[in-house]
Amino acid sequence: MDRDTAEPRVRGFPGERATEWVDRQHRVAAPSTHVYEFVWDPTAPADGPFCTDVDGNVLMDFTCHVGAAPLGYNNPKIMEPMAEFDLVDPLKIAGHDFYVGSGPADDPDFPGPAGLMERLTDITGEYGMDSVFLSNSGAEAVENAIKICYDGGGSYGITFEGAFHGRTLGALSLNRSKQVYRRDFPEVSGIHDVPFCRDRSCDADSCSCGFFAGDTSQLRRMLSEAAGSVAPDEVAYLIMEPIQGEGGYHPPSEAFMTEVAAVCEEYDIALVADEIQSGMGRTGEWWGADHYPIEPDVITAAKGLRVGATISRSDVFPEEEGRLSSTWGAGDILSSMQGALTIDAIQEHDLLANATERGRQFTERVVDADPEPVVDVRGKGLMLALEFDTPEARDAALERAFERGLLTLACGHKTLRVLPPLDVTEREIDLGANLLLDAIAA
Repeated sequence: MDRDTAEPRVRGFPGERATEWVDRQHRVAAPSTHVYEFVWDPTAPADGPFCTDVDGNVLMDFTCHVGAAPLGYNNPKIMEPMAEFDLVDPLKIAGHDFYVGSGPADDPDFPGPAGLMERLTDITGEYGMDSVFLSNSGAEAVENAIKICYDGGGSYGITFEGAFHGRTLGALSLNRSKQVYRRDFPEVSGIHDVPFCRDRSCDADSCSCGFFAGDTSQLRRMLSEAAGSVAPDEVAYLIMEPIQGEGGYHPPSEAFMTEVAAVCEEYDIALVADEIQSGMGRTGEWWGADHYPIEPDVITAAKGLRVGATISRSDVFPEEEGRLSSTWGAGDILSSMQGALTIDAIQEHDLLANATERGRQFTERVVDADPEPVVDVRGKGLMLALEFDTPEARDAALERAFERGLLTLACGHKTLRVLPPLDVTEREIDLGANLLLDAIAA
């Protein structure tokens, strides 16, 4: 497959083999969220955003596996460096709690867990972060983030309407998006929520999301000594997605983020930035928080990092051994190497700038076309979204795009999210935008 000339080629979905594979998996798989009936054939040609299914259809994947494959398929920026290493068995070792290395420590033969953690502290250095705990997933990264904050004192947590932080029980307690995620499951007590800004251009006077009300914010009123319902010295953390993901890909306003930062600073509340979707260069900066006047005390990363990571300062992590531990957590040789090489590729190939430029190109292309059922086009970098006037119009556009060989994803109530690879080209953005606009028109 030649990425420079490849285009989607579709004979029909779902094909005979895809149907057989879907049926086979559903015979043994518990009910879950299967996002589309696309069956990737990992033995068939694939490069960047282009991939092949089991029936020979060529598709353009603008989902990057929900952001978990930030450079797409078989990207030489990752594959060529990995090919230099003689991989061994077992690749899955006990992760964070065991040591692995090769060659001199200051010039290792391959970037294992230590190399990955060093890179993570480098790209969070502006926040003074110097310590990392590795885990398997984003939900585990969030669990460890709130655990270390609880360890520092306080029994309350603050989250936001529309939030999604994972599916483990502790993370579920923080979710405020779809009710199906939390219904009938036990929850961590003491979690309070406030509105999340959904008007990226509002200020305190023009706010319509409910966060600002009267002469103050709901967050400040909640913590007010005179009229509040929560004692600020009993709050262990405030957790937020700098740009909400599952809730609808909403970038907040500067006024909202300024107020959150001011309240956290005034009351000395630990701020946890959940960067599982918005981190690792997706928005054109390393972290979504980098766009705003907030100073995270803890960052959670996963998906594009290939592992889960809780990143903070050494004074925030518990000193007591065993307070955090993970015998079979992440940090194994292969995933650590992939995470480290992903960071290297983003830096070496200036992919933060590419994400900014290509995201602007996509947005301008769709805005200029002004498709009738689309009421908003938003995002930062290559974390992009189109909001439709109805859920039905969104679902129809997603299906028509799939029929044309373009993979996209739904989120929120009536929003379509678009996640091209971070090294997506000008040609690929034009191709993907045209396919999507054709799908909307249909």
